[in-house]
Amino acid sequence: MSRRHHFHIDHLGHSVSVTVQTGHTAVVEVLVDGKETGYARTQGDRPVTVPVELPTDPPTTVTVRATPGPGEPRCLLTTEADGEPQMMAPRAY
Repeated sequence: MSRRHHFHIDHLGHSVSVTVQTGHTAVVEVLVDGKETGYARTQGDRPVTVPVELPTDPPTTVTVRATPGPGEPRCLLTTEADGEPQMMAPRAY
């Protein structure tokens, strides 16, 4: 049975949202300022990394690492500049 889990963070003035659909094949969709900029699939509970760019001047590359399981999914946002992962907050909607 699949479920959708939503995560969000504001980074450098931009909205980054992630939807993780769990199930036999997990699907990860990344939106930046409401536009889909990244998409990935993974089998089961394997973590997946999705690189995306924030529309800054110059563009900033960030990485979203989604872990579909086991248990509740979780997402981290990491920038190339500092490499410090930031936990993305779960959202209910």
